[in-house]
Amino acid sequence: MNILNAALCHDPTRERLLQAALDVFADKGFRDATVREICARAEVNTASVNYYFRSKEALYSEVLGFAFREAHERYPDTLASDPNLPPETRLRHFISNFLARLLDETHLGRHGKLIAREIADPTAALDQVIETTMKPHCSILHDIVAALVGPGYSEADMHRLSLSVVGQCLMYRHSRSLIDRVYPEIIATPEEIEKTAEHIARFSIAALRHLRPERAGS
Repeated sequence: MNILNAALCHDPTRERLLQAALDVFADKGFRDATVREICARAEVNTASVNYYFRSKEALYSEVLGFAFREAHERYPDTLASDPNLPPETRLRHFISNFLARLLDETHLGRHGKLIAREIADPTAALDQVIETTMKPHCSILHDIVAALVGPGYSEADMHRLSLSVVGQCLMYRHSRSLIDRVYPEIIATPEEIEKTAEHIARFSIAALRHLRPERAGS
């Protein structure tokens, strides 16, 4: 990174634009969000988007990466990625952090809302996010699952096993409006969210430990 780019990354106006854009894109999605509204919320001139990011599309791509970085800084996968820890411990940390990111009610909650919108109505920016953020994250889970089940599984079956874990977590995000109305107590507080994460971990570990390779794809 050259001196100019480094200075731009720490420019207060640029940071305000990113934060404002994250709010607007999370609320309205890429297509319905306008540069005018983003700049008004950031209290900057409308030309600022072109100056700092060149286009609305480039700003959106930067916002997606920015949202992921913020969430991972708050809930790092340091322990989940540590190969010296037992796979059960690693999986518990992975699930706990993943669910906490998805259900965060602070400003980081915009991350889950934004990504949910992007997955439901993808733009060209999704490919970049997958390569830079999602694939490394999935690789951590893949290694944990492989350590739990042992050899004998095809690559496709390993993906199915990993996605089975992820799917349990995503349900609490994508069905939150239903859960809040039917079983609100299970995600009502950070402590209850942690109990739910532990339940998912125990359920997954029990299944993975007793699953036979020849039945993985059945």
